[in-house]
Formats: sequence, C-alpha cells, structure tokens
Amino acid sequence: MIAATFSRALAPFSHWGLLALRLAFAVQLIHGTQDNVFSWERMLEFRDFLEARGVPAPLVAAHVSAYAQFICGILWIVGWQTRLAAAIMVINFIAALIIVHIGLPYEQNFPAINVLAVSFCLLLTGPGKISLDHRQHAA
Repeated sequence: MIAATFSRALAPFSHWGLLALRLAFAVQLIHGTQDNVFSWERMLEFRDFLEARGVPAPLVAAHVSAYAQFICGILWIVGWQTRLAAAIMVINFIAALIIVHIGLPYEQNFPAINVLAVSFCLLLTGPGKISLDHRQHAA
C-alpha cells in the first residue's frame, strides 16, 4: 500500500529522472572526449591507442568515436535527436567493449557498461518531457 502510493506520487516526475540521467551521462561523454576534439596531439594518441589494438583506419576510427561521443553528449543535454544519438552510442560502446575492454577486470569496464546501459535506456524510452524532442512531437 505504501509502496504503491509512493510510486503514484512520484510518477508525474519521471521526466526529471530522465533529464538527470541524460545530463549526468552527457557530461561524462563530453568530458571524456573534449581533449581529443580540441587537441590534435590527444587525437593522435587516441589513434595510436586504437592502432595498437588492431583497429583498421585508426585515425578515422578515433575521429568517429571521439566526435560521436562529443556530439551525442550535446544532443543528450538538449534532448534533441535523443534516440538517434543513443543508437549511435550503443554501437560505439559495444565496439569499445569488444575492442578495448575485453579481458579487463569488471571495474575497468564499468564506465563503458554504464554508458551502454544508459544508451539502451534512452533508445527505448526517449528523452522524456524536458527535451527538444518532446517539444517537437507536442507541437
């Protein structure tokens, strides 16, 4: 009884939870890639990192991954094209887990697994009411 009442009382505020999730993980995406986006030397380090793991066209892959994360982070903040951005992040983080994280201890995989899980969540739920996506669909 108490749990059901509590759940009903909070239900109208679920969109705030999606906003918090989007913002927290968008900041993580942007923070984790801004050095590659704004520093050629850091992009070359990322390229070398990918090359050492046998990634084909490592400079292209470094650019695609870094810019995808950076741009998708911005899209998540404003809640625009959220599902598309989430789909891109699902692909990116599955690739990251296979290419970079396989064989690492769970604790080192945890950040990538979290972003993958949030990406799946946003892909399935959308961004919630506090978003440009919602405003477009409501209009």
